[in-house]
Amino acid sequence: MVETTGGFTSAGLEREATALVLPSLTQAQAIEIGEIAFAKATERALPIIVEVRMGEWTVFKVAMTGSKPDNDSWVARKARVVLATGKSTIYERVSAEERGVDWHKETGLSEELHAIHGGGLALNVAGHGLAGILLISGLPQVEDHLLGVEVITEYLARQGENA
Repeated sequence: MVETTGGFTSAGLEREATALVLPSLTQAQAIEIGEIAFAKATERALPIIVEVRMGEWTVFKVAMTGSKPDNDSWVARKARVVLATGKSTIYERVSAEERGVDWHKETGLSEELHAIHGGGLALNVAGHGLAGILLISGLPQVEDHLLGVEVITEYLARQGENA
């Protein structure tokens, strides 16, 4: 089997998600997360779409040069997975692979509408759970996920500076 998930484990991804829990998420904060992603994509000339949602409401979206209309479909499919599970798309993929199950059959959610490919990250708020989603599409799935982690990590570091 070809390694497509970066050697992640579900346990490691759970620890990562815990480390990335936000103290709060307002519309302005969601936009700031999007702006951090936009700055990184611009600096690196990444051909991606970045979207930040609060629930199903898109509060930030940018399609970088080189991204394609198909990326919109991937973003929507990844968002549905995070909304359904409260976990990152790469976590859902790795967990299903570790357990040897077909995620779509197990959940009853269609592959046509749900993508368990990296790049959909839950924006969980301490004490409240899922408050938003950071979505990245256009790179290989591991890179989509890692960029999302980098963005949230930078956002949290900035919050520490402002505290």
